[in-house]
Amino acid sequence: MAKIDDSLSSAAGRRALRRIRRFAPPAVAIAGAALLSGCSLRLLDPAGPVGASERTLLLNALAVMLCIVIPTIVATLAFAWWFRAGNTKAEHLPTWAFSGRVEIVTWSVPLLTIMFLGGIAWIGSHELDPAVPLAGSKKPIEIQVVSLDWKWLFIYPDEKVASLNQLVIPAGTPVHFSLTSSGVWNSFFVPQLGSMIYTMSGMTTQLNLQADREGTYYGMSSHLSGEGFADMHFDVKALSDDGYAAWLQQAQSASATLDGEAYNALAKQSTNNPSMTYRVADADLFQKIVSLRLPPGPGPAPQTASGSDPHPGLTLELGPTPAPGLAQGAPICVGSPKGGS
Repeated sequence: MAKIDDSLSSAAGRRALRRIRRFAPPAVAIAGAALLSGCSLRLLDPAGPVGASERTLLLNALAVMLCIVIPTIVATLAFAWWFRAGNTKAEHLPTWAFSGRVEIVTWSVPLLTIMFLGGIAWIGSHELDPAVPLAGSKKPIEIQVVSLDWKWLFIYPDEKVASLNQLVIPAGTPVHFSLTSSGVWNSFFVPQLGSMIYTMSGMTTQLNLQADREGTYYGMSSHLSGEGFADMHFDVKALSDDGYAAWLQQAQSASATLDGEAYNALAKQSTNNPSMTYRVADADLFQKIVSLRLPPGPGPAPQTASGSDPHPGLTLELGPTPAPGLAQGAPICVGSPKGGS
């Protein structure tokens, strides 16, 4: 009777294995296509030294984890096959409960893996500190970045020009970014150049990037910031030195001028704004934005198109009149006088 049961179970197992072999490849292909349909491989195609270092860090971490994952999966399948019901050679120990050697192996391997991965991440994070200037023989270009609702403003203070939703840089030259926000918290990210960094109102973050080759790269906001977040992207154009000089000359002769009044108009919420260039009329425009001498973005309109309040019962109070030097309606931080500015 036992032999009949074993033969039946073996036959059923063979049929199940044939079904798995038949349907597994199409299922894996469909699942892979579904997973990859919504993403791209820009992170694995870096165009600058920072992006290349981040790709190396990512692949190293993946290799270390696969050194654990693959043997674990193989061992699981091997154990399931060896201790199958029809294998009379397998030794079963139903009363076994503990082994010190097994415990040492099962705990020391994951612990060493975590320590190794932590070391890779620690060293890589310090080497890729966004505020550290990139090594190079060329002088870095200064660009000031302001995240608006829902668009990006790039100011070139030395060249006295600015661009909206288009970042133009020379290939092979380091770029130093100073970043802030007109209001809500946001995040600046060019996947092929590397190092996503946040932008926040009233403060400045620093970032250093470089494009090693000419081309057009995708830039985006990687932090949810409201209704128009999905359209908050821009093109990064890395040009030759001659092409960059020609673009600067064209921008310096633009008819549009960027000053405080023009900035206040840009700070209003809008989406799908076309790229354009400006002549910068106020050399301190970025500092006025950071110090809130220019008011932050007004945010959504208090009423809908029908005239009704979209948030009944919700009242926003801006507080008392601000101190001299702050714009009317600017956020005021209240707290202990200790612990920084």
